[in-house]
Amino acid sequence: MIRTSGLSFAVAVAVAVSLALKGPASAQARGEAKVLLERAVELSNSGDAAGALPLAQQALTILEKAEGPDHPDVASALNYLGILNQQTGRLKEAEPLYQRALSIRQRVFGAEHPQVAISADNLAALYRTTGRRNEAELLYKRVLVIQENNFGPEHPAVAATASNLAAIYQETGRARDAEPFFRRALTINEKAFGPDHPQVAASLLALGALYRTSGRLAEAEPMLKRAVTIEEQARGAEHPEIASPLLELAMVYWMQGRTDDVEPLFKRALVIREKGYGPDHPAVAQAVNTMAGFYRDQGRHSDAEPYFKRVLAMYEKALGPDHPGVATSLNNLAVLYQEMGRPGDAEPLAKRALTIREKTFGPNNPQLLNTIHNLAELYRTLGRKAEADALAKRADAIRQRAK
Repeated sequence: MIRTSGLSFAVAVAVAVSLALKGPASAQARGEAKVLLERAVELSNSGDAAGALPLAQQALTILEKAEGPDHPDVASALNYLGILNQQTGRLKEAEPLYQRALSIRQRVFGAEHPQVAISADNLAALYRTTGRRNEAELLYKRVLVIQENNFGPEHPAVAATASNLAAIYQETGRARDAEPFFRRALTINEKAFGPDHPQVAASLLALGALYRTSGRLAEAEPMLKRAVTIEEQARGAEHPEIASPLLELAMVYWMQGRTDDVEPLFKRALVIREKGYGPDHPAVAQAVNTMAGFYRDQGRHSDAEPYFKRVLAMYEKALGPDHPGVATSLNNLAVLYQEMGRPGDAEPLAKRALTIREKTFGPNNPQLLNTIHNLAELYRTLGRKAEADALAKRADAIRQRAK
């Protein structure tokens, strides 16, 4: 399946391109589109998804003209262009691309074809990103049925979608619903790949993270340690994939109050990702952000500040100034400044974070609530009660609409 996030993006775009360029189009047109898409893949895999966008759009235009607007190759190009838009934070632009690709594939292949599942999967991932989890859940359930019918109930693709569905349940506070799907994914992957395969480590990581967030720390710890061991044995002690279970294990120790054990793991994970991906990669930014959060929690605000500033600069460079990830980073730095007694530094950051989220999600989306709350608290600190009260009323109205 094509994925749209995390470290599988390079694989995702490679699959997207491999699906295209089949059919009766002229050799010249197909060749032009192929060259454009290959160059787009090179750019996106090097971290320049924004640079890849116009090339992918040009390839789509060529294929539409050569093959017609409803050809499967066009659907593949649309799907890939949706991925690039999503990667660069253009979430509103990505949605119609995914929807059109899904519509074409349903007409051409039928509702139960694996290609339909690919488009539905990517649209579900977009809905999950934008907080439309009910819609994402329905799509993931549909994808799961298509995969089970086409590949059987124990196929690794089924495991991947079961994990995605479990993640939706986890994000909506339904840990009991999530657990059997994460466990099913683990069982499938152990049977398909063997007990010491990196894919098994990924399932252990997901289940361990669920247990951590559910407070089941004693169950989480051995799963995460096993995930680390598998990754070390399979890939080597400095492979970038080891960083994720290291970070989760550090979080377990943090929650257990074992703070002396936390910082070395965080630092190791950060160094591994910097060596593996370079200093400006989004995965490095996540590790930097986690370090910043740890220092802030420990009251080490002066240690936290440069990390929060670094992650903000990294997200702006990698994702663009209006990406929701940038808004989260702005919000984190604003909260830190407020805790440090620097509300004047916090206000422009908090206001910019809210503007980005409004642009991304719309003015009445629950995704805005945390940012609105933080800005309201900032205004109260500054003695601007009327502005704080107005924001509180707005937050209440959003909650009522969401019920």
